[in-house]
Amino acid sequence: MSVQIVLDDITVAYRRHPALHHVGGRFEKGSLTAVIGPNGAGKSTLLKAIIGLLAVESGRILQSPEAPRIAYMPQQSEIDRGFPISVLDCVLLGHWQEQGLLRGLTPAQISQAEAALHAVGLDGFSQRSIGTLSAGQCQRMLFARLLLQDATLILLDEPFNAIDARTTAELMRLIRNWHTEGRTIIAVLHDYELVREHFPQTLLLARHLIAWGDTATVLTSDHLRQAGAMAEAWDEAAAPCVPRLVV
Repeated sequence: MSVQIVLDDITVAYRRHPALHHVGGRFEKGSLTAVIGPNGAGKSTLLKAIIGLLAVESGRILQSPEAPRIAYMPQQSEIDRGFPISVLDCVLLGHWQEQGLLRGLTPAQISQAEAALHAVGLDGFSQRSIGTLSAGQCQRMLFARLLLQDATLILLDEPFNAIDARTTAELMRLIRNWHTEGRTIIAVLHDYELVREHFPQTLLLARHLIAWGDTATVLTSDHLRQAGAMAEAWDEAAAPCVPRLVV
């Protein structure tokens, strides 16, 4: 496989606190990678840095010459469930990259959105307000929006948080389909058994890089102990990391 993204010794600060320190490695095209680690390990920070929502203090994030079409699904806690928008309209935002804000939607695009809702098991929900959805239904809706984006690089931040096992299994099938199609998928996860079963590659963070590679070699008791020990030693008042000088 060729390289999709290279992390070249990146350091990222979040709210003036160091969040990622000198992380380096690469995501191959078509790879399926879980990003794991303790709370506050910099997992969400990494995704936001990749898509440009957070600036890199030092180092570089490089992408393949063929710029990928990127889709990003944030955590549910970042979705304003009180915003007065219907399920269908929220899914239709998946067409934003190709439509912009001023062009109208075509009947074909609306049909695609309805088909995406059917694919995630939300038939009959199109006119419901997003505020009436359960956590699992909201997550299905966000996956439907991803289907419309038709991205080659998909970033998922805790896609299975607070949802039941049935919904997790159904949405995991969509992820496996994307992987079969050759898309690059990076997902922040907490369920290590799910990672072992479905994700060939794993990146273990604890603000520093602990391990990155085949899941079986990363998810070891020794690596998890290292991550836990590093988390216990965190100094939340630490100053931002100073970039290393290259001589």
